[in-house]
Amino acid sequence: MKTPLAIFIVILGLLAPARAQDAAPLPAKEDFYIFILAGQSNMAGRGKVEAQDKVPQPRVLMLSKQGKWVPAVDPVHYDKSVAGVGPGRTFAMAMAEQYPDATIGLVPTACGGSSITSWVPGGYHEQTKSHPYDDAMKRAQRAMQDGTVKGILWHQGEADGKPDRSAAYEENLRALIERFRAGLGQPELPFIIGQLGQFPAKPWNQHRKTVDAAQQKIAADTPNTGFVSSDGLTPNSDNVHFDAESQREFGRRYAEVYLEVIGEEGASGAQ
Repeated sequence: MKTPLAIFIVILGLLAPARAQDAAPLPAKEDFYIFILAGQSNMAGRGKVEAQDKVPQPRVLMLSKQGKWVPAVDPVHYDKSVAGVGPGRTFAMAMAEQYPDATIGLVPTACGGSSITSWVPGGYHEQTKSHPYDDAMKRAQRAMQDGTVKGILWHQGEADGKPDRSAAYEENLRALIERFRAGLGQPELPFIIGQLGQFPAKPWNQHRKTVDAAQQKIAADTPNTGFVSSDGLTPNSDNVHFDAESQREFGRRYAEVYLEVIGEEGASGAQ
């Protein structure tokens, strides 16, 4: 027969997941820094979730599927049932350390398998039964009721590294950046591009190289745009998606590049 203390512990364990989804208290709007996570599956994350990824962090929140601000734990995304560890959470943790007076909010909008051609007004992505751009803008507008959008993190391009798509990628990405900035009313909003996975077991073809070249060119010649290297990052066994540890590192790299783009040093307390 269980003791009252044992029963209490069991009840706490059952309630813990529910509490993680409880609405979180919010700071003043100007102290709530919002970042939009956009792209396809490597932004959504497919890394294996471990205990460390489920621990809520102070001042790090995410917008749930239901539109509530809750503690940010992986998986942050919900595009597919296989969603796992992505770069967003460690990025947000680095931002929270950088800005000790701010709360960081993540807005997950990535859609696994989506081509950049679906990230247009009215665009539809069959795999996730969603409208990537329209849905992202709706969620961004919801987030802006409570905070201020500070940047967009983008990881996408695998779906466009193909003979019939790669040549148009540069034009499409330039248009997307302009469209996001115009739609959010911030013509200089930082836009950070993550490099495609470089996995020896699955070498790039010419079309992947074309997408990579377009991303690097845009980051180099477009104001307030950065490029995050994937050098040395490792994949899951599928040789398509970054593993969990690489995703955590990728998030830290996104933070470093973001700070470079906005002209701030990576030291806690910079304003």
